[in-house]
Amino acid sequence: MAPAVAARFTQYTAEFQPGGKLGATPWQRFLYVLEGEVEANGIVLKSRGFTYFPPESMAHVEAQSAARVAVIEKAYVPLPGTATPGCFTGHEDEITPAPLMGDDALVVRSLVPDDCAFDFAVNTMTYLPGATLPMVEIHVMEHGLLMLSGGGICRLGDQWYPVAEGDFIWMAPFCPQWFGALGKTPAKYLIYKDWNRHPAPT
Repeated sequence: MAPAVAARFTQYTAEFQPGGKLGATPWQRFLYVLEGEVEANGIVLKSRGFTYFPPESMAHVEAQSAARVAVIEKAYVPLPGTATPGCFTGHEDEITPAPLMGDDALVVRSLVPDDCAFDFAVNTMTYLPGATLPMVEIHVMEHGLLMLSGGGICRLGDQWYPVAEGDFIWMAPFCPQWFGALGKTPAKYLIYKDWNRHPAPT
């Protein structure tokens, strides 16, 4: 059993009508646009666009059309001697995909800069039909996983679960985990993990 009994982050899908707004939060916030368009502090984000707001930034987010956005929020964990990161914006299509452990059938796009100022990572992972993780993973990080397209089979502990577009999974620290893509189309998910900090005491 994992020592953590609850998630230390919040992940949800925000559904907007045109002109709808997302309220402020004292936490840091990461947004990934699933459908439609939203304006984030004056920048218009379309499908697969993303942005990050540091804690206490009072970010302004307003929908330009009907939209759905994946939202990740968490309390920021400072790193001594390192400044709090600032806002950034990007688009997934601009990120070069990296094969996982040399496997071209499974590629990763890292949406958060590789910088110790950030205490979490967000990636997309895309599997060609039949591609799988090369091993069962067990580690100190927790995950939030949102299926973006396609489907497959996910192992959590000793149980196996079919997953499809729209499904969400929370993986606690030390939970054995594995994924394989099923079907005739690629499987893709958005995945969060805590990163660059010592594990929280239990």
